[in-house]
Order: sequence, then structure tokens, then C-alpha cells
Amino acid sequence: MSYRTERRRRQISAKGRQMVLGSNGTSVTLKAYSPPPQAAQLQDGVAKAAFVVEIMADEVNAQGLMPTADMEITDGPKFYTLTDAVPIYDGPTLCGWRLIAAGGQ
Repeated sequence: MSYRTERRRRQISAKGRQMVLGSNGTSVTLKAYSPPPQAAQLQDGVAKAAFVVEIMADEVNAQGLMPTADMEITDGPKFYTLTDAVPIYDGPTLCGWRLIAAGGQ
């Protein structure tokens, strides 16, 4: 494992919180980090930013899950629907995912 993967792991462990990612009755509890929004988008005249979450690949790989659009991620009382899941590689190795979601109900 390179320093990039270790740095991501330390950041998610230190700043992350428990979330649940699931679809069709299959779910996995994982530690996820949601960085502060960088740029707000205007929607109906109100500034709204996408909910972005970074996770390590370990938890989802152990459950045999691959994050995809239309899965749900639960953060405490709020749940979001994934609109995109971007794999993050460290060289040829998949080390994590950046999940982009909408909702927050």
C-alpha cells in the first residue's frame, strides 16, 4: 500500500463517521468522510451543493458490493440517493470511492 492509500485511510478514520450504503436489501456499514462543499450550485434560486462522500474500497469489497447510481447512503437520520460513484485508484489498485449523492431527506 502506498502513502496515498495510507493518507486516505488516516483522513477517513480521523474525520469520517459511520454511514450505511445499501441497495435491494443488501447494505454495508462503513466509515465515510464528507468533505465540506467547495462550490454551490443554484437550484430554484437557492444555493445547493451535492453531497459528496469518500470511502475506502475495503468495506464494500468485503460485502461484494460495487457502488452505483440509485443506491442509497444513510448519514444519521438523512438518506441520499447516489447519482454517481467514481472509483479512486492508487496506481493500478482500487483504493476507494467518491460517492456523489442528492437528496438529504
